Amino acid sequence: MNSVNHALALRIEELLKKKKMTRYRLAMNSGLTHSTLKNIIHETVKDNLLSTTILIASGFDMTVSEFLDSPLFKEENLNI
Repeated sequence: MNSVNHALALRIEELLKKKKMTRYRLAMNSGLTHSTLKNIIHETVKDNLLSTTILIASGFDMTVSEFLDSPLFKEENLNI
């Protein structure tokens, strides 16, 4: 089981590889600072806001629903 923060970090890394995008490009596309994105990926941010997740999804040119449409976010795979 993953924490929500770990699932978020895994999903970001998964999409970066799939879309052949750098972290820097995602930060620029989403409007987040590179350091904020790095902290999310390294899980030093303990409580990610939905608004941040929406920005990340938009950085991948996805809706938040598309971003969250992953087995990583299924309740049975999360430790909530």
